[in-house]
Amino acid sequence: MPNLLQIDSSPLGGDSFSRQLTAEYVQRWQQRHPNGKVVKRDLATTKLAPVSAEWIGAVYTPEANLSPGQRELLATSNDLIAELQAADEYVFGVPMHNFSIPSVLKLWIDQIVRIGQTFAYANGAPIGLLVNKKATFLVASGGVYDEGTPMAALNFVEPYLRAVFGFLGVTDTRFIHAGGTAKRLYGVEREIILEPALASIRAQFQAA
Repeated sequence: MPNLLQIDSSPLGGDSFSRQLTAEYVQRWQQRHPNGKVVKRDLATTKLAPVSAEWIGAVYTPEANLSPGQRELLATSNDLIAELQAADEYVFGVPMHNFSIPSVLKLWIDQIVRIGQTFAYANGAPIGLLVNKKATFLVASGGVYDEGTPMAALNFVEPYLRAVFGFLGVTDTRFIHAGGTAKRLYGVEREIILEPALASIRAQFQAA
């Protein structure tokens, strides 16, 4: 049974552009996989603590030697990693915040990038352990940062996420951008703003 992990990171709830895109993606995915399973992780409501010295110490402590307190420190990380390992495919809703990813998504990344769990070293070189996975990133931004535009150099969302997930072994990635969401402030309807991105999502499933 195919398994899709949906991860949203916008704090805007029903007013979020990126959440509207993930909802569209999930709907299309479920039509394609009627017997599939969708696991939803909302980072806006998930309590994620910044990495601490104690957490790092627990990560590098052998499993058999972990104290009860260390196991508690790693519990959330273990749950998040288990979701990644169980899924065949990921879809992320990512609003651009100050040219980069939301802070809650960075906290999540810090919890799931763990040696021996999602990456390892072989002969001194890192190898990703999340293999045979597919990831789609649906990125909403107030401005337009597409390749070839004047603001493209300020887009740190896509290169960062490509690097992180490539490091973890997820190289089958696709980015769909919904730029110019700030036009809504000037009366442009959100459906008009999102139509190119929604069309790209639909085309992805039509072509599959």
